[in-house]
Amino acid sequence: MSTLTISIIVAFVLGYALIAMESLTKINKAAVALLMFVFCWVLYMVDPSPFVQLMHPEFKGIGDQLVTFANKLITEHLGDTATTLFFLMGAMTIVEIVDQNGGFNWVKDVMRSKSKRSLLWKIAFMTFFLSAILDNLTTSIVMIMILRKLVQDHKDRMIYASLVIIAANSGGAFSPIGDVTTIMLWNAGMITAGGVISEIFIPSLISMIIPAFVLQFLLKGKLGGDMLETDHSGDTELLEFNGSQRKIIFAIGVGGLCFVPVFHYFTDLPPFVGILLVLGILWTITEIFYRSLHRSKGASEDFSKRVSNLLSRIDMSTILFFLGILMAVACLEEVGVLHELGGGLNSFFQGNHYAVTGVIGVLSSIVDNVPLVAGSMGMYPVQATGDMAVDGIFWQLLAYCAGVGGSILIIGSAAGVVVMGLEKITFGWYMKKISWIAFLGYLCGILSYWVIRTFIFTTPL
Repeated sequence: MSTLTISIIVAFVLGYALIAMESLTKINKAAVALLMFVFCWVLYMVDPSPFVQLMHPEFKGIGDQLVTFANKLITEHLGDTATTLFFLMGAMTIVEIVDQNGGFNWVKDVMRSKSKRSLLWKIAFMTFFLSAILDNLTTSIVMIMILRKLVQDHKDRMIYASLVIIAANSGGAFSPIGDVTTIMLWNAGMITAGGVISEIFIPSLISMIIPAFVLQFLLKGKLGGDMLETDHSGDTELLEFNGSQRKIIFAIGVGGLCFVPVFHYFTDLPPFVGILLVLGILWTITEIFYRSLHRSKGASEDFSKRVSNLLSRIDMSTILFFLGILMAVACLEEVGVLHELGGGLNSFFQGNHYAVTGVIGVLSSIVDNVPLVAGSMGMYPVQATGDMAVDGIFWQLLAYCAGVGGSILIIGSAAGVVVMGLEKITFGWYMKKISWIAFLGYLCGILSYWVIRTFIFTTPL
């Protein structure tokens, strides 16, 4: 391993440590992530030649051609990262529009509960099944918006929000459209929809139920009797739009979010394009509604919660944190660290796929699971029979471990990062209070999968 490679790893580890100690240093994690991203790539550009030769042996250029190629790699990774960022921004804006128009009030009424523990189980199951239909990122945003209406105490809401992360990642793991990694494996033909649903559903459910069972003991007593009366979010918009208009906004917003996986399936366009389509339609519809309001109330009337104004509510620090983390991990991928790590795991555990995928799942809580899964797909070709066959043990476990393992640390998944930003949960608090609980559920899920494949589904369906 070269000195430059070691330097890049050290820069990443130091940045990661500062993010973990945000509550002590009082330095915003987004600032650290951006510095980590820049330092890693600056070190890469000191001498990109060995890295390009290692990861892109087909390229034979030198000098300026090499620099141009290296910059092209950075741009390509930035493009991949931007698809996640635009998806996040679009989803957050859509949910905010629906929320400001009272769209989630009915969910609040359905989930109304005096018992904190009863509410916890309702949140857990709704998040779990919703994330199998939507992606876990969008589901997390929706559920946090609902939690803000139901729970006023921030300490209690942090516990509920932590369960949202766990349930969203678990729910996305058993669905072919519920997580980016399952979509990757499904599109590549390594798993089938029927196979992953039938054999990963139980492990995913267990990985959610075990943490929920433990977390309920952190909640005691009843919710405040005035929790609903103190919530006035959306009141202004409820007075501006009539009932039919609010229903249309809700139907387009929530229905559009559910439509995104379908749009992706039929067009083969990235999911963020579908999100932007829904946002564009919703924005246009609300502008038409406001146009009629201007006619009735006068052109001078100022509506502060139009979409153009709601865009200022997007948490840019979370967006920039995402940018820094994903681009720093991309640098690790380009220097070959992730590839070598996967190969080393396979050799160390002598082909024990439960151990290999289990460790990959734990690693996915530290670095982004997308390059880990992508690296695994490149290292291990599909075989006709055995654990590496379509719906084989390795690929199904990879789908489960990469998705559920991201819950072990709060920055290990898109759901965790966005909840971290929305609810201001620190890395240290989550690691101290929640990580061991998520890890327990993760292990129990793997154990249940072993039982299923050993005694029930001895061959893929």
